[in-house]
Amino acid sequence: MSQPEKILVAESCPLPPLILHPFTEATATVRMLESARASLSMIRENERSDERDVELERRLVEGRYTEFRMLYYVGKDVTRWMEQCVEAVARVPEFEGRSIPQQSFAQMLIEQTPDDVEEKLRSWGVVEYARIFCRSIGIYNQFREVPDVGSLQTDYLRYYYRYADYAYAAWRDLRKAPMLEQPSFPFGLFASGEYARMLEEQWKEV
Repeated sequence: MSQPEKILVAESCPLPPLILHPFTEATATVRMLESARASLSMIRENERSDERDVELERRLVEGRYTEFRMLYYVGKDVTRWMEQCVEAVARVPEFEGRSIPQQSFAQMLIEQTPDDVEEKLRSWGVVEYARIFCRSIGIYNQFREVPDVGSLQTDYLRYYYRYADYAYAAWRDLRKAPMLEQPSFPFGLFASGEYARMLEEQWKEV
C-alpha cells in the first residue's frame, strides 16, 4: 500500500479554531458514573434477583446513551471545524485547484495533536481524546440528528463504541487524504463559553 502524500507548506497556514461545547454536564456525569458502577456490578455479581438485574441494565443503558449523546455533539463540533478548514485552505493560493478533504484535518487532529491543544484537553480532564474524536466523528456520520433512546437497540447502546470505531474507519477510508504536517497548519482549541468571552473582549477594544 502506498504511503499518503505529505503536505508541508512554505509559510504557516493558520486554521480556524476548534470550538467545543462542554463535554459533560453535572447530571450527565452522574449518569455515566452510575453506568460504570452498574457495568462493574453486572460483571462481579453471579447471583442477583431479576429486579436487580433489570435496574442495573437500565442504569447501564442510560449511561451509555448519555455518552453516545455527548459524543454526537462533539462530532458535530469537530465536523463543523473540518468544514471550515476545508474552506480556509481552499482560499490559499498554494492549494489552488486542489481539494483537501475533511479526512486530512481529522488525521491531523487525532494523530498530530498540537501540544497546546493536548495540554488544554488534559486540563479539562480529557485523556483519551484521540478515541473521543474518532468515535465522535463516527457517530455523527451515522445520524442526522441525535436519535431518541427508544429508537436504538439495547445491544447497540451497550456496545456503541465498537460501532463508532468501525464507522470512523469507514468514513476515514472514503477519501484518499493527503497527510498535513501539523506545524504548517496551527490551530487553537476553545470551549464555547471561553471563545465567546474572548470575542466579547475583542469587540470592546474596537
